[in-house]
Formats: sequence, structure tokens, C-alpha cells
Amino acid sequence: MSEIRTDLPSEVPNPPPNRPELRIIDAEAPYVSHRPSSPPPRASWARRYRVYLRFSDSLIIAAAVLLAPIARVPGSSAAPLNFTGSQPYWAISILMILVWFVSLSVYHTRDGRIVGVGAEEYKGVVHASMLVFGLFFVAITLLRSDVALAQFAAALPLGVVGLTVSRWVWRKWLTLQRQAGRYLSRAIVVGGTDDVSYVISQMDRNPGAAYRIVGAALDQNDGGVLHVNGREVPVVCDLDTVTEAARQLRVDTVIVSGQPGNRGQYVRDLSWELEGTAAELVLANRLTNVAGPRIHFRPVEGLPLMHVELPRYEGGKHVLKRGLDITVSGAAILALLPLLLVLAALIRLDTNGPVLFRQERAGRGGKIFGMIKFRSMVVTAEDQLAGLLDQNEGAGVLFKMKNDPRVTRFGRVMRKYSLDELPQLWNILIGQMS
Repeated sequence: MSEIRTDLPSEVPNPPPNRPELRIIDAEAPYVSHRPSSPPPRASWARRYRVYLRFSDSLIIAAAVLLAPIARVPGSSAAPLNFTGSQPYWAISILMILVWFVSLSVYHTRDGRIVGVGAEEYKGVVHASMLVFGLFFVAITLLRSDVALAQFAAALPLGVVGLTVSRWVWRKWLTLQRQAGRYLSRAIVVGGTDDVSYVISQMDRNPGAAYRIVGAALDQNDGGVLHVNGREVPVVCDLDTVTEAARQLRVDTVIVSGQPGNRGQYVRDLSWELEGTAAELVLANRLTNVAGPRIHFRPVEGLPLMHVELPRYEGGKHVLKRGLDITVSGAAILALLPLLLVLAALIRLDTNGPVLFRQERAGRGGKIFGMIKFRSMVVTAEDQLAGLLDQNEGAGVLFKMKNDPRVTRFGRVMRKYSLDELPQLWNILIGQMS
């Protein structure tokens, strides 16, 4: 019988079907933490901390823009602007404040994954600020506004310095809160005994780390405890019931260490299972087969943690994402229609056979659909595959060959510039892809 140990038995849902029965016992009793109090749920503390950042960001941005006429760029010959009666300056100032504030959100400078640790937070602040001023300088120049550029140029260093100092102060405050046991993310560590022990010990070395380890998930859940640095960490579940444990323990983070159970696909399967839950996935080992933009690094005392951003598009986000897909793919199809017709004609002139080629792919929810591409191979490509398998240069299930004889002359040109994938805009338009 698998056990999931939790300190919240009153909130445990019914066991899901096709899973071992879950017996709930107290998980916090044997766990002696060096932090004095239990942190609030991540959604609560992260939301509160973002409110603090938004408030300070708005004050600093407004001060930098509105005080720019007083603190002019050194060496500028522009006369101080009489901003008390200058309507263009007030209009542009208000617009700049709003765009600057939104830009900080677009660059995820208040994201819980980066606040408090590393340089990404500061880099995001600088990049967002530079983008805003670049856009406004171009707009003012093109519109030939009589508002002095030197006045707005002074707002850039004022704002960047103010925002950076503010974030540094907030970071110091957040570290003190975490050392006192607040503003922490509840986490369980998954993997082999040695790997889990190593990750927990590294966390303990940094009292300002963002995590409070509430349990471990090992190959065998014997209901015991794991001894790390003289204290006991409860073993709350095995590798097959991590998702249920995350829900029942109200875990904010699942940290995977090493290669759990020597299963090559374990991390991928776990990321799918965690989709839709409140928990984020963090990896403390080499990561493969996950898209680069979804990976965020967070160093903790020399331990390179990698956050994997789980795609969540529900409610308003789903409507917005779907609307964006329809708008962009529809506009792209209309704009590229002449090119698509030319490519189709060249394919027919190059070889006989259909213009389009369909491949089965698994979409959202595992639903199979036909992904369309421009045909870049001869019509008999599938029949010739068996004779080329011994020359496969790929490492996965897909056949890869550098000089594949089945590729047509024009097909090589299309593949070089990825033109054969343009028909997939239709798959995006009808909702099969994104």
C-alpha cells in the first residue's frame, strides 16, 4: 500500500481511480525545521510581495518621469521645461509611466521564480526600461514633438537607479523574512536517497533559500524518515504518487534530483501530471527534451536549480491565447498567400505528386491530428525508409539522415529555410496547434 503523508488530513480529496489506496498520516511530526514558523501558501505570499513591488515601482517611475525636467542630462543645453503648463509633456509623461509600468510586468521582473535570487531581476528591470525609452525616443522623433528629448533622457537614469535600489532593498527585506520562516515555498524533493539528501543539505546551507522542505519522495515509500544533517525529513510518498502528494500537502514546488528510478521519461511524465496543479517543477540535474524558453535558472548555494515553466492556459488566458493564434495565423496566411502559391507551383514542377504532406501528431489532451507540410520528399519516401534505417543518424524515434536521397531538389531548398512548415499556419488557425 502506498502512503502519502500529510499534515492536512481534513483537506485530502478522495483517492483517484486506478491508483493505490492512499493512507494519510502526520508528516510534520517527525520533521524538525530550523525555521520557526510555517510559511503561507506560495500563491498568497507571492501575490502580497508583487503588490509591494507594484506599489514601489509605480512611485519610482512616476517620480523619475515627473522630476525629469528638474534633473536634466548633464551637459545638455536644453532649457528647463515649464512642465506646469505644458500639455504635451503631461500627456507623454502619463503615457510613459503606464507603458514603463506594464513593461516591467512583460519582462516578468516580479515573477516569483526570480525575485530575491540572482541577477535576472535586475537585468529585467534594465531591459524593460531601455525598451520603453527606445520606443518613446523613436516616437517623439518621428512626430517631431516640441517636447525636449533631453528632459525625457534624464528620466532613464533616474528610473533605472531608483528601481534597482528599490529591488535591492526589497530583496534584503525578503531574505530577512525567509530567515524568519516566512515567504517560503513548500517543497518536496523527488529522487534517490543520495540525490535527495544532497539537495536538502544544500538548501540547509542557505538559511535564506526560498524553500521549506516538507517531505521527500523516494523509490520506496516505507513510511520512514530521511536523516539529513542531524534532522529528520519524512518520506511522504513514492515516485508514482508525487502528484497526489503535491495536491494533498498543498506543495508549491516539486524538486526533482538526479534521475529518479533510472527512468528516462520520468521528468517528462511528471511535468505532464503536474500541469493544472498549483505546484511548479524544479530540476536539480541535467535537463533534456524541454524547450529552452521554459527553463529558468535559480542558483542556491552552488546548486543549479532549473525551473520548468508549465503551460497553463485556462479561462481568460486561454481566450487571449486562442485569439492571438487566430489573429496572427490568419494574418500570416493572407500576407504569405502569394508565396504559398508560388511554392506549391514549384513543388509540382519539381516532381509529380501531391503538394502537401500530412504527418500524425499528438496534440492537446493526446488527440491525434494531421499536421500538414509542403512535400519535400519523393512520393515513395515511406516505402524507401526500410532500406535506409541502418544509416539513421538520429538519437530518437524520428529518422534523421544528413544527405537523405529521398529529399527532392526543391525540397532541400525549402528545408534549408523551413519553408516546408508554412502550411502549419492552417493547423494553428483551426486550433490543432499553437
